Amino acid sequence: MPNIHSNISFALVNIPVVMNPVIKNNDTSFNQIHNKCHHRINYIKYCPYCKKNVSETEIVKGYEFEKENYLIFSKEEINKLKPEQEKEIDVIAFINIDEIDPRYFEKSYILKTENKSKAYNLFYEALSKTKKVALAKTVLGSKFYYCILRIIKEGIILTTLYFEEEIIIPQEKISSEVNKKELDLAIQLIDSLSAKFDPTKYKDEYQDNIKKAINDKLNGKSIKGTKKKSKKQVNDLLMALEKSLNSKK
Repeated sequence: MPNIHSNISFALVNIPVVMNPVIKNNDTSFNQIHNKCHHRINYIKYCPYCKKNVSETEIVKGYEFEKENYLIFSKEEINKLKPEQEKEIDVIAFINIDEIDPRYFEKSYILKTENKSKAYNLFYEALSKTKKVALAKTVLGSKFYYCILRIIKEGIILTTLYFEEEIIIPQEKISSEVNKKELDLAIQLIDSLSAKFDPTKYKDEYQDNIKKAINDKLNGKSIKGTKKKSKKQVNDLLMALEKSLNSKK
């Protein structure tokens, strides 16, 4: 994803920023190959009605309002529907971060200033002093988002938010009726496994295995699968907790 030039609109203050994704995709990419000749498969856009291949210039967007009947939208019509703040991050409120359930967080981007911006530094310090995050709205690509702006030591992070209708969680409440002895053991087990979060310790084991397998195959070696550790399940909850706790001791 290329750099996105935008600006934070904070009341009458405009702060030019460059937006970059915080996350990169670490997955190893595989292509689909014809098993007979070992050549890549092509994806051809084909119209079964006209019985012909079609080019990008022949394709428009359509909304299916009933089966096989479409409302056609041109690029110009789609562009007319985009919100006004397409090229800016429009701050609408300042809130406490703990008011937002983490389930609403989607993607994050780092916002940097190309030049030493007094307005950027001021905004950063104001968020730091008030311990608030900014709630804003913006457009990324062709999608409208609400988002939050929060600070880290390296700068300002923009995190897009899911909308309420995009979150699917059953409304059932968890029963709080539990056995006291089982609860005490569960708490002891949690305490025994407590640690400080250090992201450098956690590696993508699956991707590491794939990369090793690629290297092995390039060197004419056979692929050795990882050994699966078998876990013996204990159906009695109390016994399972006690055995888990004893193994940690």
